[in-house]
Amino acid sequence: MTIKITPNDKGNPPGKLADAELHFTEGALEGLKLIGFSVWERRTGNGRNVTFPARQYSVNGERRSFALLRPIADATAQDRIREAILEAYAEFEQQAAVAS
Repeated sequence: MTIKITPNDKGNPPGKLADAELHFTEGALEGLKLIGFSVWERRTGNGRNVTFPARQYSVNGERRSFALLRPIADATAQDRIREAILEAYAEFEQQAAVAS
């Protein structure tokens, strides 16, 4: 699996740094990608956060969100993907700094 980072050059919405995609390079998902991840600056200014793909829906006029990528049993399973995306973004930032 590889992670593709697309920077948020427009700066809108505020705090959004980039979008991320997971590109699968082997196994049953080879040739497919999973989109909908975003890298955000934390509101407190301490670090970064990753949001996962979700579908929005309404119930009695209230907006809710349904996570599309969920853990089967281990609630911390998403942490591996979150950390991999944050590492890929840090590498992207380093390469962008070298290029400029």
